[in-house]
Amino acid sequence: MRLCLFGGTFDPVHNAHLALATEACEACQLDEVWFVPNAVPPHKVNGAVATWEQRFCMVELACTLDPRFHASRLEEAQRKSYTIHTLETVRQGLRPEDELFFLIGADAFAEIESWYRKDDVLALAHFIVLSRPGHQYHLPARARVTRLETLQLEIASSTIREQLREGRMDVPVPAPVLDYILAESIYRISATPKSLTAAG
Repeated sequence: MRLCLFGGTFDPVHNAHLALATEACEACQLDEVWFVPNAVPPHKVNGAVATWEQRFCMVELACTLDPRFHASRLEEAQRKSYTIHTLETVRQGLRPEDELFFLIGADAFAEIESWYRKDDVLALAHFIVLSRPGHQYHLPARARVTRLETLQLEIASSTIREQLREGRMDVPVPAPVLDYILAESIYRISATPKSLTAAG
């Protein structure tokens, strides 16, 4: 099996996350992609807006759109989400012949030298590094890397949260995720949402 972990805050999960996971599947012939909502991301100063359970539910709904995608509770109970702990847990459950991948953006990968137990991280996973075409970054010794060069959809979760607070409904998130956000009032959506027509 060729399994890829895709970690992130997913606050909320959006269409670009799904597009990137799909592209990774095609580029590396992946059998499964596990979306792993971070518990307390070490590099995220202000934490997440939605609770962990809400973020997991949104990811779970998004993953219903592709049978290769799965929502993972791997980091549910952790105080901080260190990649090495997640990789070790997953590797223990795999067969020796199974391959473990990790999908990551080039900006985050550029900081890997500062990661906790980075040598062990590099030994455990083959990295799928998302970058702009022609973008250069340092490859640490022993790193196994597949470059996934794409123009990237210009979507940010922070922008989506702000649009939802303004009452925008034409946001780039899967329909079941938007329905859940509305039902739970996660991002303090205004009482008079702006329609797609009005927004245009």
